[in-house]
Amino acid sequence: MSFIWIVYVLLIVAIHIGLYGMFRKAGITPWKALIPVYNTWCMVQKMELKKVWFFLQFIPVAGQFITIWILIKFVEHFGRFGVGHHALTVFAPFAYLPYLGFSNQERYAGVAVVKNYKKSGIREWVDAAVFAIVAATLIRTFVFEAYTIPTPSMEKTLLVNDFLFVSKFSYGPRIPNTPVAMPFVHHTMPVTGSKSYSEIIKIPYTRWFASPVKRDDVVVFNFPVNDTLINDEMNYGSRKTYYQAVREMGREEVWRRFDDIIITRPVDKRENFIKRCVAIAGDTLLIKDGIVYTNGKAQPEHPQVEHFYKLMVPPDTYLSEDMLESYGLQLRPEQGDITQIDNGVYLVNVTNAEKKSVSLPAHFKLSPYVAQYNDPIFHSGELFPYFDTTAHWGADQYGPLWIPAKNNTISLTADNLIRYERCIRVYEGNTLEVKDGQVFINGKPETTYTFKMDYYFLMGDNRHNSLDSRYWGFVPEDHIVGKASMIWFSWEGGPRWKRIFNMIK
Repeated sequence: MSFIWIVYVLLIVAIHIGLYGMFRKAGITPWKALIPVYNTWCMVQKMELKKVWFFLQFIPVAGQFITIWILIKFVEHFGRFGVGHHALTVFAPFAYLPYLGFSNQERYAGVAVVKNYKKSGIREWVDAAVFAIVAATLIRTFVFEAYTIPTPSMEKTLLVNDFLFVSKFSYGPRIPNTPVAMPFVHHTMPVTGSKSYSEIIKIPYTRWFASPVKRDDVVVFNFPVNDTLINDEMNYGSRKTYYQAVREMGREEVWRRFDDIIITRPVDKRENFIKRCVAIAGDTLLIKDGIVYTNGKAQPEHPQVEHFYKLMVPPDTYLSEDMLESYGLQLRPEQGDITQIDNGVYLVNVTNAEKKSVSLPAHFKLSPYVAQYNDPIFHSGELFPYFDTTAHWGADQYGPLWIPAKNNTISLTADNLIRYERCIRVYEGNTLEVKDGQVFINGKPETTYTFKMDYYFLMGDNRHNSLDSRYWGFVPEDHIVGKASMIWFSWEGGPRWKRIFNMIK
């Protein structure tokens, strides 16, 4: 993997060196070519394109297409209009751009040459668009993908409306299970609401240059229990899963009520989630009093990890946001960071960093809140594994639980079936039946099972406001999309400048 990353970095450097030479020939200050994003602004200005093209790059997913289109247009201003030149720009920019930038045979021709070129406007758009779409699709599939944070489950490491780059190379690019699909659309077509993909061709799980997820990585993955869902995002979808509805209402009642909107999705078209990996394949996980232990060792927490605390104040005390902020409590009521549970008793969501700097009046008290078994606030009755009636686990008192690892073998006991049946039956594609106390896998009696894949246990940094592995179980390796690497833009009523280009830790 280190060799692959070295090659990747060298290719990116070569592209920017090429742009350096092209900027110099175009009469643009050359160093500006070395600054990502700003260099496309300089191209747009030089080519006298409408400024809106620069800002369209910030549209998630489609923005990648715009960036490549701008680069193709810049190459055309060197008098290179042919299909072959477009292809070299898209598929070999690390070689072609340095050639344009430093070859004595090439020069910047300018806007006039582009305007005088005889190819029809429609053909010019089609040629550029086709290559840009192909390039953006390949980049999105194999190199990196843009992702937007939709929920506060990773607060305050990641905020709602943070725009991320997700590296596909960190764990190896995964070949799509459903290659016949509409570009830039995940699973549902806009406007029509129909499927954006076809299952006429299905490719089994394949990952190039595979590398395992590491403990503490922030990971984007396909939601494992989204294989079957009630297609009603307002009330169900990934908010309340099909399996949770079945546990609550029974399978027959769920199908009676939702038969016409229950759908299934292949692995690569399941909803994208983002969480932090707290335990890897082969680990034994334990959460005690909200502290995560792996293999008996407490895991250090990041400063931005949040936990709920019980804030006790004199009865009938009025708490304003300004007052709480003056005490060092940065709370967002719209995201559930403060909840009154009794007169003078509140739950407040506080990061580890904030906790160290909180300064409260003497008559206020702040103490940790630990979610126990059957906790009325954090729904511990819905925790995985759902049918273990003796475990008595809570959101902050969880485990021990062994994380399945490839080529590791377990005994098929009743306890293990409760924990690992879904891995065996659904994620690894076996039939599993229990008859007269005997376990049958693929029709054969078995007493042991050897796992085919590695699995991971992921949790949100907003520990009391996260739908994660505590509630739906393990993440199989074939569901891993990539590693969240950098925040490239952030928005809340305007740009959050301090977050732009921050690396994700």
